[in-house]
Amino acid sequence: MAPPRDVVKIAVQMRDAIPQLIQLDQAKPLAAVLKEVCDAWSLAHSERYALQFADGHRRYITENNRMEIKNGSILCLSTAPVIPLLPPPSFPAVQCLLSASLCLCPTPQGPSHIPAVLHLVDTGVPTPLAPTPCFSTQPPHLCFCSRPCQDLEAEQLLGRLQSGSHEGRREALRHFVLLAPDMTFAQEVISRDGLQRLGTIIEDGDDLGEVLALALKAFLELMEHGVVSWETLSIPFVRKVVCYVNMNLMDASVQPLALGLLESVTLSSPALGQLVKSEVPLDRLLVHLQVMNQQLQTKAMALLTALLQGASPTERKHMLDYLWQRNLRQFIYKNIIHSAAPLGDEMAHHLYVLQSLTLGLLEPRMRTPLDPYSQEQREQLQALRQAAFEPEGESLGAGLNADRRRSLCAREFRKLGFSNSNPAQDLEHAPPGLLALDNMLYFSRHAPSAYSRFVLENSSREDKHECPFARSSIQLTVLLCELLRVGEPCSETAQDFSPMFFGQDQSFHELFCVSIQLLNKTWKEMRATQEDFDKVMQVVREQLARTLALKPSSLELFRTKVNALTYGEVLRLRQTERLHQEGTLAPPILELREKLKPELMSLIRQQRLLRLCEGTLFRKISSRRRQDKLWFCCLSPNHKVLQYGDVEDNASPPAPESLPEQLPVADIRALLTGKDCPHIRDKGSVKQNKDLYELAFTISYDHGEEEAYLNFIAPSKREFHLWTDGLSTLLGSPMGSEQTRLDLEQLLTMETKLRLLELENVPIPEQPPPIPPPPTNFNFCYDCSIAEP
Repeated sequence: MAPPRDVVKIAVQMRDAIPQLIQLDQAKPLAAVLKEVCDAWSLAHSERYALQFADGHRRYITENNRMEIKNGSILCLSTAPVIPLLPPPSFPAVQCLLSASLCLCPTPQGPSHIPAVLHLVDTGVPTPLAPTPCFSTQPPHLCFCSRPCQDLEAEQLLGRLQSGSHEGRREALRHFVLLAPDMTFAQEVISRDGLQRLGTIIEDGDDLGEVLALALKAFLELMEHGVVSWETLSIPFVRKVVCYVNMNLMDASVQPLALGLLESVTLSSPALGQLVKSEVPLDRLLVHLQVMNQQLQTKAMALLTALLQGASPTERKHMLDYLWQRNLRQFIYKNIIHSAAPLGDEMAHHLYVLQSLTLGLLEPRMRTPLDPYSQEQREQLQALRQAAFEPEGESLGAGLNADRRRSLCAREFRKLGFSNSNPAQDLEHAPPGLLALDNMLYFSRHAPSAYSRFVLENSSREDKHECPFARSSIQLTVLLCELLRVGEPCSETAQDFSPMFFGQDQSFHELFCVSIQLLNKTWKEMRATQEDFDKVMQVVREQLARTLALKPSSLELFRTKVNALTYGEVLRLRQTERLHQEGTLAPPILELREKLKPELMSLIRQQRLLRLCEGTLFRKISSRRRQDKLWFCCLSPNHKVLQYGDVEDNASPPAPESLPEQLPVADIRALLTGKDCPHIRDKGSVKQNKDLYELAFTISYDHGEEEAYLNFIAPSKREFHLWTDGLSTLLGSPMGSEQTRLDLEQLLTMETKLRLLELENVPIPEQPPPIPPPPTNFNFCYDCSIAEP
């Protein structure tokens, strides 16, 4: 007979004891289960013990998470982080206790004879004399607060932190770091002023080695739970952590943790962020970036980008200008991007943020239209005209009156490619605003020969084939701003920075110089006229987007690749992609494709399940929406259980059997995606979180009688499609992702071509040939039963 559904078979182990194999009844109170386990090992006072998961982060078992215990789970018995209070006494019992000075705190010696504290509570709301009640009965009632035990796990560790033994304190901190990720333990430690005790160790700084590093790590782990706000940290504490960052001779394990703590402070508290900004010099962060320690470099870059994000636009510009003067760009390009060690995901994200903030300095110019009454801007336009037509202007304009000179200038502006005789009217739209004028001036000053050749070559062509320089520059500036997302907020997960932007000063303007020459080259290849302007811009957009996607390491490499992508090559790529995506529309072929679809969809479903069995590394997003930790999830080979657990950064994917957590597929209720996911809902503006909700999906599953969620942020759009398709297959739902459509189309095209190989160059009719009418008689039928003479 199969055991009841609420009964699971597990193992319970304890140090220096023979493990127990028990059948855990989930309907039985956890205290009763603990009593049975302790009785089997002859342990008294079962309320002083707790059960933990033996693997992973060794989370404590509570009534809230006990349904996560599955068949085959291994638990361990340990000291409880917090001891449960006795059941609330009835109202008459409390009345009896009014005359007794007994504390109901359970101790090995029984009730302690310490005066108890009684609080009168009305409907659960304590009076001003009553702190938060421990428990309550129906109103009117009294609430009895008991004294906490001193020998609990959290209290023991906190007590050892204050011991005089250096070794004892170090061992306590090591144990502290292991238990800190557990929410139950963290809440108990925080309630016992554990953060203050850790803060005292950090502020005292008696040991600048392992003890300090462990204290910082434990402090960070506790703060990550979000129970206490970063804004509550004291200014002396933050200044002490700043001192550790600014020290020259410091343990290598301390400074990355100190930098990480300051980054969290900067992102979470504007006031303390200003303190960090004033106390940590940029030069000090540059020193950390130049140390050949990848972890230290990453944390220094994280704090640097946090300071830049928290600064005002004017302060950010001054900070970035100073950093470029200190050759930060060259160092990043040579020693980080082209380092022998592989670039980590976190560093890639911070480089992306730094690139976005740098390009964001162009936004004010992009949003500002040209002012026709500005003398400076009028002089810039005249300088642009004179750079192209100065010799011609001098020979024709000498001795002319003002009207003739204005007419000559208007004609030259027309030759430059402005749509209006007054160029200010072309630049009054924002974007691109003044940024287009900046690009044109930069091109004329830094590539004068190419600029003159562009303008004079097109002004001497026939009118219908000339490429307008000014109009092209304005539209090209808009195009580059769209491709590089100038003015958009930084993504919180993206890592797609372009290495060439750190290999070149004035990278945006230099990219414009290459792109405007590409546009002129493409214009000639297409033999375009003024009516083809939009078509040319579409081709140029495709050329730039395809080349930027390759992430060339230098501007010269970008120039080489984008010039190799000619208009003919773009057409060939388009045709190839069209052949891959499109099939013939003949009815017989469509009928054949429909017959092939079920078999191919079954093949795609098998591939999706195999991909889930291989597993994927996902990133956790903390409360500050930063990529902090990795976790791995995969499907068991029998397709019945999802296995998952945390992994270390830069570690290879673990074996499925080593993963601590399991989720039976049978318990899954539904699959949620996008804005329906609970970890994406109500997280700010859609524009800022678009990249997140496009990669977010959630598994809703039964957790006892309640509904629980397992949240995912896919590392890429393809992984999002593969996982949502695979989970839909497990749930018996149709696969509706874009990747499924593309895969099905590709397989249908390949299978159709294989089936039609013998019909190559044979025209397939739109309609099947008609079936001929039956013959008038069947005398032609041969009767095999009649023997021939």
